[in-house]
Amino acid sequence: MISKVVKCPKCSYKTTVIGESGKKIIITCPKCNTKGNYLFPEEHQQLTKTSDSIAIEVNGLIKTFNGLRAVDNISFNVEKGEIFGFLGPNGAGKTTTIKAMLGLIHTNSGEIKINGYDIKPSGKDAKKFVGYLPERVAFYDNLTALQNLHFYAEIKKSSKEDCITLIEEFGLSDSVNKKVGTFSKGMVQRLGMARAILGSSPILILDEPSGGLDPRGVVLIRNKIREMKNKGTTIFISSHILSEIQEICDRVGIINKGVLVAQDTVSGLSKKLNLKPKITVELEKMSDDVVASVKKVKGVDKVEKIGKSIDVICDPKTKAKVILAIETAGGNIINLYTREPSLEEVFMRFTEVK
Repeated sequence: MISKVVKCPKCSYKTTVIGESGKKIIITCPKCNTKGNYLFPEEHQQLTKTSDSIAIEVNGLIKTFNGLRAVDNISFNVEKGEIFGFLGPNGAGKTTTIKAMLGLIHTNSGEIKINGYDIKPSGKDAKKFVGYLPERVAFYDNLTALQNLHFYAEIKKSSKEDCITLIEEFGLSDSVNKKVGTFSKGMVQRLGMARAILGSSPILILDEPSGGLDPRGVVLIRNKIREMKNKGTTIFISSHILSEIQEICDRVGIINKGVLVAQDTVSGLSKKLNLKPKITVELEKMSDDVVASVKKVKGVDKVEKIGKSIDVICDPKTKAKVILAIETAGGNIINLYTREPSLEEVFMRFTEVK
């Protein structure tokens, strides 16, 4: 099977298609519904990444429940050593995709490989590379934190000596010998992360790792994820906390109603949507002349006055013209800063109801 990225001739939206060498398929653009044909090149013409650089491969994944497609023909790759964020509204198909990647559910069609191992015929071999944090973390409530980790260390055939170290790293030192049934949700979540990392798996799949955590716990998990990346770990992470995803991820994929609608870096997706940065200028004194002057600048999309500050949405090249317009109109600039388009804006655009 061949995986190729094609661009819609009408709206220029890019999507990934799967097919056989030399075969022609009919494609329907997921954004504008334009139909067209695509001929896959012969294998000797392909210039594709080697499997040595790919940690997770998902090709043409389809999963239905009661006749409804929860995951609709999605394809993506996660490169070794990168942090890949997987985003989508509730019910979009995120957890279903993760369970399929781990071989926890049967799929209707598609191919999933973990470090080159097909999850269907070679699931046992594939799972050896993976540490997993489920959306709903569960332990044996009648066992202590240490007893639970010892149990999983035996299953993973990893050192029990690492269990105490991990418990301490996740701020549970005072509860090492307490039964997990007495833990708060945040404490269980931290222990779940310790279990996922136990054994130093080269791939981590994390489903809502910040769920139930207080701000201190969120920072702890974020720092641990960065630490694992620095060690060369590949991290696939699904989360609703978009600010966290934007801060730590190399690339993101956005799924909506079972369809992978976007896949790129946050800046790359912003460019595709033509999202522009917001410039906030704080003035010594605001005047209508300043606002009117800025509105006349070519390339300015939006101007909003807030007290003694003015928010301007424009492309980066227009920034100098905006500053000049303010000064020409008699404005005395005290402070100025720029905010780049956020992942939240990208997410809302790609998942908006049409």
